[in-house]
Parts: sequence; C-alpha cells; structure tokens
Amino acid sequence: MGDNKDTVTIWHNPRCGNSRGALQLLRERGIEPVVVDYLANPPDRATLLKVAADSGVGLRGLVREKEAVFAELGLADADDDTLLDAMLAHPILINRPVVITSRGTRLCRPPEKALELLD
Repeated sequence: MGDNKDTVTIWHNPRCGNSRGALQLLRERGIEPVVVDYLANPPDRATLLKVAADSGVGLRGLVREKEAVFAELGLADADDDTLLDAMLAHPILINRPVVITSRGTRLCRPPEKALELLD
C-alpha cells in the first residue's frame, strides 16, 4: 500500500469527517490518491505495524478509543500485541485517515496534517 515513490495512499472511511477532509485537501492540490477502504480491505499485521511505526504514533496512537468495541474488549490497559490483534479483528478500531507517501506516513487528525507530506 503506497510503495510507488509518487503514490499517495489514504486509508479512508467515507463516514468520517476528518477522513473526507484529508481526501478533499489532497484532491484540491491535484493529487488523486489510492483510496483504501480499510474497513472493507483491512491491512495485514505487518502493514499495520509498519504504519503504526512510520506514523510515529504507535499502535496506541492508531487505535480509536471512542469505539464501543474498545471498551467492550477492555483495551484501555492492553499491551501492543492485544491492541494489534483487536485492530486486525475489528478494523473499525483503526484510526483514520492515514496518509502514506514517499515522504512519510501520518495519522491526519486534523486533516491538515496531510499537508506535511506534500511537496
């Protein structure tokens, strides 16, 4: 996901305002990113670990604590392995939008963080 040097990839949830905002910012700058509906096509374990590391936020920073399933699974004090397993089993727990470029990877909350990755 996003290996080509010029490719911009966004992990997108069309129901999320921040995700729509980041996508709009990219398109306003003439960038048509690869849009990955990560809920329908979740990342594999290695990709999720790489994005968590590359984004600088880690798994804890990439997990959506507001989701009901976060509380249902008791993830508040979970270790990284438990968080990773939960995020793979329940992709709704993956925070969005994530923008991946050759210049870096960011969790774009607020959406303007995507601009840090553009030339």
